[in-house]
Parts: sequence; C-alpha cells; structure tokens
Amino acid sequence: MAPMAPTTPLTVGFDLDMTLIDSRPGIRACYLALAERTGAFIDADLAVTRLGPPLVDELVNWFPAEQVPAMADLYRELYPGIAITATPALAGAREAVEAVRAAGGRTMVVTAKYEPNARLHLSHLGIEPDVVVGDLWAEQKAEALRAHDAGVYVGDHVGDVRGARAAGAFSVAVATGPCPADELRTAGADVVLTDLSAFPAWLAGYREAPAAAPRA
Repeated sequence: MAPMAPTTPLTVGFDLDMTLIDSRPGIRACYLALAERTGAFIDADLAVTRLGPPLVDELVNWFPAEQVPAMADLYRELYPGIAITATPALAGAREAVEAVRAAGGRTMVVTAKYEPNARLHLSHLGIEPDVVVGDLWAEQKAEALRAHDAGVYVGDHVGDVRGARAAGAFSVAVATGPCPADELRTAGADVVLTDLSAFPAWLAGYREAPAAAPRA
C-alpha cells in the first residue's frame, strides 16, 4: 500500500522500549536487583532479549503465577532508582520526534511500560511527546492510536505492527529490538527502517507522496 499524504496535521505514535530508548541496561539491572531482593533466579540477560510484551509476561517465567502481581509491584518500585539513568536514547530518537514537530505534526508515545516509568524515561532524556499512554500492548495500542487519530505508528516489535494495523495506522517498523527486519515485514509492517536515524527522510517522503485509498 502506498502512503497517504495527510491533509490535516499528522499524529505519529512511537513505541518506547527499543524504539526510542535502549532499555536493556536498565531493565537488566532491575531484574538483577529483583532477584537479589527475592532470592529468585532470573536470567536477566535472557529476559532483555525479549522486550516488548508486558512485564507480567516475563515474570511468569521466574515466579509462580500467584506471586507475579506482587513481584510486578516490587519491580516497578525498584525501577526508578535503578533503570532511568542507566537507559540511553536510541540513535535518531530525538530527531525523529522533532521531525514530526517540525512538519507541524503531533507526537505520542504508546507503550506497554508502566506509564509513570515511561514518563520518567522521556523526561530524563529530554524527549517531549504531546501525549504519553502506558500499559497497552499489541492490539490494545490501537485504543490510544484511534483516540488521538494517529496516522502512523512506529515500533520495533511485531506486536507494534499488530497495534498499528488494528488502528488503521501506517506501520513503520525499526529493526532495533528483538524482531529482525524480515519478521517485521512478514507481520505486515508497511516499511522497515534500520533505526530512527532514517525516520526524518522517510517522513518527508511520506508527506509528499500522492494520496492513496485508506487502509481497509
């Protein structure tokens, strides 16, 4: 499908973990702290290779199901003091958000991460989207994307592709997370970029392209 040239201000949504930020160092450190606090074994190196889904989806690999809610609460309590300063922005992240703003558009972050912690990351790194929505994964992300009339959603995971498609948004995937480019294409991404450094040039071309029929 060819991109649609917007006639109204464009809203672009971005995922957070492994799209805008390299959250692996901070999350790894937080899992190690959780393991130390609880005495449980957690393979933190393995856990950070499968970022994207909600926290509880990972915790079930290391704790009995009945303990997962309490462990999620403890992880989120530990997180601000451990993970925020350890987490850098990914290449091109700030420039991608600014490119949307420079084009007269609006930006939003839609993430599975606990929203208060997502906001701490963005504030620490000086990335300032217009809207931040947390605690949504895969097709659930379509709720926020539709609510804010997002025409494009950018993410690194096949779950992000599914969220974009469920919202009727153009799916831009970046191969900076756990899903390789071919997997993102197979999942239905409209375009796959190596990383966000390529996003400003892509956005310029997208906005200049002839209008096409909306996605069914």
